[in-house]
Amino acid sequence: MTSNRIAVRAAFVFAALMPSLASAEVVERGADHFVLRRAVALAGSGELAWRAVGDVGRWWDSAHTYSGDAANMSIQLEPGGCFCEANVNGGVFEHGRVVEADPKTGVRLNAPLGPLKGRATQADLSIGWSGGDRGQDLVMSYVVRGPGMGAFADGVDGVMTIQFDRLVRFIQHGEPAAD
Repeated sequence: MTSNRIAVRAAFVFAALMPSLASAEVVERGADHFVLRRAVALAGSGELAWRAVGDVGRWWDSAHTYSGDAANMSIQLEPGGCFCEANVNGGVFEHGRVVEADPKTGVRLNAPLGPLKGRATQADLSIGWSGGDRGQDLVMSYVVRGPGMGAFADGVDGVMTIQFDRLVRFIQHGEPAAD
């Protein structure tokens, strides 16, 4: 093998072994469902992750809002709490509802986001953490079921990867990636 081919092969192996924020993993897919999962190890406490999730308007991508401004996004971190977006006309759009909320472990929402609204029969979005004061494993999963939902897996994967990466950056640096 030539040295160029060895270098290219080594680069591919290295890239495959390194954790990346580039894409979430579609861990399961069928015609009527898909499951996304994304995980990363973070420095800091679960309390920091809890506060960050609750400050959704600071890390959510404005390109994936109806109002065009993520600052209009909010989430009430309590069972029954609204994951909502204020509209320019004074109304509120409900993206989802909090099903479980625990500052020590995370939050789970019923959240059929974007094109899944009105189509999905299940859309469980979970953002959780485990670990100690020195570090956390942050995990996002999204379980979506309903007729034809498997066709949405790749598009939703792309959007949720953006959101997860922005949340991670917000937790680590206090700011999301630039829009």
